[in-house]
Amino acid sequence: MTQDRSAGPPPWLAELAAAMAGMQVPPLLQPPAGQGRRSAILVLFGHGAPGPAGAGQPDGAGQPDGAAADDDPDLLLIQRRPGLRRHGGQPAFPGGAIEPGDAGPVEAALREAAEEVGLDPAGVDVVGTAPELFISRSGFRVIPVLGWWRRPVAVGPADPAEVAATARVRISEFTDRANRLTVRHPAGVSGPAFRVGGMLVWGFTAGLIDVLLTLGGWERPWDTGRVEDLPAEALAAAVPDDLPNRAAHRA
Repeated sequence: MTQDRSAGPPPWLAELAAAMAGMQVPPLLQPPAGQGRRSAILVLFGHGAPGPAGAGQPDGAGQPDGAAADDDPDLLLIQRRPGLRRHGGQPAFPGGAIEPGDAGPVEAALREAAEEVGLDPAGVDVVGTAPELFISRSGFRVIPVLGWWRRPVAVGPADPAEVAATARVRISEFTDRANRLTVRHPAGVSGPAFRVGGMLVWGFTAGLIDVLLTLGGWERPWDTGRVEDLPAEALAAAVPDDLPNRAAHRA
């Protein structure tokens, strides 16, 4: 079932896209010259999925400048299937590698979203792209593509081999201080995280959402001293299914 929204992207999204396009990329996320596989992700905003908007949030709190109090947009996330060779079990934005047949990152992001969750690309208005970012663990050079879900459709895991679940998460859930924390990886690296939609969002995706909240004017005070170790189940989900076979082959 589709939800017809004839209006184009809201002004705040164009402002956010401009801020993203001009942002300074931290040194650790700058792609090394000549390395990494080019890819794209779809950072898709919508009018707001049905459901409670963040417990205890006053009217207008956590909203971008100029937005109505009941305007609580959401982001589309997927949860990757546990055991994948890259980012198994992790919440993420839809997306993947830019293939030779793609015209560029925009087409790649929309194609991947259609393949992964059944998104209709014709119902998305693309408003801009962010600078290329590098994920050192997987070796991907990622271009975030910002879009507005003008005509939402029901989505779900269209490719169960890659996607375990989908979720539309309201911005107010990300900004709720009860849902924010810092997670510490066994390797010693720490980063932002969110407990939303029954998922622990961490890693690259959480870092990008953290940037979106800041540049979009949504960020609210939260307990930055709340630090937790990355749960064992998140680490287990990231172990590739074929790891024992590959280890035996190397032996």
